[in-house]
Amino acid sequence: MSTHDKHPLLGAFAALITPVDGHGATDLPTLDKVVDFVMSHGVSGVVAGGGTAEYPHFGVAERAAAIARVRQRLNGSAPLIASIGTSSIHTTLQLARRAADEGADFLLIPAPYFFHYDQDDLAAFCECVCEAVTLPCLLYNLPSFTGGFTVETAARLLESIPNLVGMKDSSGDLNNLAPLAEVRGRLPVSIFVGDDSVLLPALAAGWDGVISGIACFAPDLIVSIYRAWGAGKTEEAAALQRVLDELIEKLVRMPIPWGVRIGLETRGIANGPLHQPVAESRKAAIADFQAWVRAWCAS
Repeated sequence: MSTHDKHPLLGAFAALITPVDGHGATDLPTLDKVVDFVMSHGVSGVVAGGGTAEYPHFGVAERAAAIARVRQRLNGSAPLIASIGTSSIHTTLQLARRAADEGADFLLIPAPYFFHYDQDDLAAFCECVCEAVTLPCLLYNLPSFTGGFTVETAARLLESIPNLVGMKDSSGDLNNLAPLAEVRGRLPVSIFVGDDSVLLPALAAGWDGVISGIACFAPDLIVSIYRAWGAGKTEEAAALQRVLDELIEKLVRMPIPWGVRIGLETRGIANGPLHQPVAESRKAAIADFQAWVRAWCAS
């Protein structure tokens, strides 16, 4: 029996951007191209509306329309995880219900953004969302931009909420690897890494896979690492992780969603203007990143 048989999800998932038109509104035809691109490179499924999608810039209706469009484009070929983070329980519940209506397979629940909340507040938020829906849900630990879930809080929620079936941890904290692997070992839940810099260590710890923003513009690299590790090709996986680390070093010189969108454009999918004017001081880093992506694609 596979060690993954009791876990609901596994694999390398691409966290999608939200393409926009010249006025910052969602560009659904280009979103189709993004879905086709990542699926053509073998990702296991996709996430719509997460941090890579820059979700604070969009309202519930736009986000629901994007979820519906991705569901239509996938046409049942792969799981769709809809991220439903907002700043308020009210809009989060609205989006959760809309996502379910539009055909999402799983919901991804980050903490509310902007204000600080204690762990008991975050637990109450997650419990409220999960009780309001019937879809399976995953916790989304995104401490750089929202309240962060401690391992202890995450474990308690995963143990006590029937339809909370996993977690994406984007903390990049190596100290989380073993404790969350232990949780996974005793519960029928899936644990995903969301920080690509610790992709290989997470797989080595026994986690189920990755939900990656980088996979939106370099799905071939992320999928290759995941498959190499799964095939027991540890040296190949380590070499590919070193390439990924080099990419990340270039990427983090700008806001990460910028880098993902610029990387995708460099690979031939224009996706609209950024949501922030580009300062002159950023342009050298952007050019260096684009040159790296071009050279990697040509190698």
